[in-house]
Amino acid sequence: MSEADMTMTEPGVLRLAGVLDYRSGPALRKQGKALIAASREQRLVLDCSAVSKSSSVGLSLLLAFMRDAQAAGKAWEVRGMPADMREIAEVYDLDEVLAG
Repeated sequence: MSEADMTMTEPGVLRLAGVLDYRSGPALRKQGKALIAASREQRLVLDCSAVSKSSSVGLSLLLAFMRDAQAAGKAWEVRGMPADMREIAEVYDLDEVLAG
């Protein structure tokens, strides 16, 4: 079982790392929501470059984090989305929403 984590690597940059699946999803959701609420930055970057593997749970997390950011009045962007996440996003026509 791989570990997954979400951390704020610098002000406004939230880094997702590890395997994003049904096992890691609930904890990542809690971590991300708390980090977004605690951030004082008006623009957030969701950095996915350290994601080693993702199921559709990864996309669900990104959408939830984007809603959290919007609810907090913060702009957002997604960076470094791995190929497997991009492929799943294309299947669900989310590639333009998550483009970054």
